Amino acid sequence: MESNIALRAERIVKYFYEPEKFQVLKGLSFEVEKGEFLTLTGKSGSGKSTLLYVLSTMDTDYEGRLELNGETLTGRTQNQLAAFRNEHIGFVFQFHYLLPDFTVLDNVMLPALKINKKSRAEIEAKAYQNLQLLGLEAQARKLASRLSGGQQQRVAIARALINDPAVIMGDEPTGNLDSKNTQNVFDIFRELAHERGQTIIAVTHDEDFARNSDRVIDMSDGLIV
Repeated sequence: MESNIALRAERIVKYFYEPEKFQVLKGLSFEVEKGEFLTLTGKSGSGKSTLLYVLSTMDTDYEGRLELNGETLTGRTQNQLAAFRNEHIGFVFQFHYLLPDFTVLDNVMLPALKINKKSRAEIEAKAYQNLQLLGLEAQARKLASRLSGGQQQRVAIARALINDPAVIMGDEPTGNLDSKNTQNVFDIFRELAHERGQTIIAVTHDEDFARNSDRVIDMSDGLIV
């Protein structure tokens, strides 16, 4: 029987050691279901971004256990985790990190070319499909630097989807956008979760964005409130 759990965190504990030892995450446990749109909120210093970096496998210096897509990731090497991330996790940051001198299409294709599991033609077809989904197919051949901020963030979402990841993780994905584009990105995430079964975990300061997601995990001082 296939599990409906996309991500499971068990007793996650994290310390910072500079300037002195400080406990950032205090034994957090929770599960995220497939197709759930979850937001992590809390004041600066609450530990929400630190938690996202642990969940995304980019930070491996923690205690506890992390399982994603039915696989235990705790204790794997950096190389194993990098390969897993490329295939199973899509990222959307506050800043889009597109390559300005590449076309929109090339930017979207990059993560799939990197894992090299499909032909270039298949990857290009999938990239076009993603751009169409986000209303950007007309921009495919433009340089990424020629797009507006809102368009660039939608390209970043198309890129995050290219390898059909188990989870999309967003770190303040609307942090640089005006209210119209913020709503636009929110609507895309909601559609991805509810109509395509895409699991989304996003850190946000935006109360409206959080309130309208499926579930909010509010954090304070390294604990879930």
